[in-house]
Amino acid sequence: MIASFTALLFAHVLADFVFQTGYIIRNKRNPGVLLLHGAIVLICAQAATGRIAAPELLALAAVHFAIDAIKVYGGFTRIGGFLSDQAVHILTILLVSLYAPTLWQGGIYSGHDWMLPLMALAAGGIVTVTAGQYAVGLLMRPHGARIRNNGLRDGGRLIGMLERGLIFLLILLGQPLGVGFLVAAKSILRFGTATRDQRTAEYVIIGTLASFGWAIAVSYATAGWLNLLPRLEIAALLP
Repeated sequence: MIASFTALLFAHVLADFVFQTGYIIRNKRNPGVLLLHGAIVLICAQAATGRIAAPELLALAAVHFAIDAIKVYGGFTRIGGFLSDQAVHILTILLVSLYAPTLWQGGIYSGHDWMLPLMALAAGGIVTVTAGQYAVGLLMRPHGARIRNNGLRDGGRLIGMLERGLIFLLILLGQPLGVGFLVAAKSILRFGTATRDQRTAEYVIIGTLASFGWAIAVSYATAGWLNLLPRLEIAALLP
């Protein structure tokens, strides 16, 4: 079951945070665009599991389509809507994995279990960096208009992605103390900006804590997930 869950979750992460382009996000109220996203979900699930004709994958894509339709047409565009949407998607993946636990074993990748930890690492990294960008952005959106930004274009977004990526690497490499040094370094570098006024200081603190908290939580979840999978052996990657 854990193998099928890993492959399906990896497929979901690809469909929602890699192949869901800005065009799809902006035009998702168009039924055709929403259907296109559902097709991408199906293709990613088929590619990740190595199964083409499995009806469970078609059902998963159909449920994903329905969940997204409720979110889009219901106007659930804030951070609560994002988190609820992702939670329901993950629950759906879990239920499909319990119903069809041999999806992975029946696919073309059967016998190549070394791929599973790679999928888990890739999914964890994408959720940490890219999904974290969406989550923190939605959290801070109501406050962004009140803050004057004189920095580089997309500078804050890039800083957030880099810091979450570094946290992911540090925790997966077993160096969590490095996160503390990262927090201290950012506090020093942001000190001048944060001391200009209380509003800016609170904005910076909330955004930083949210970004670091997201990255730490997802990184440790990924580490725990990897413990349930076969160990990644370098020899398995060599011809």
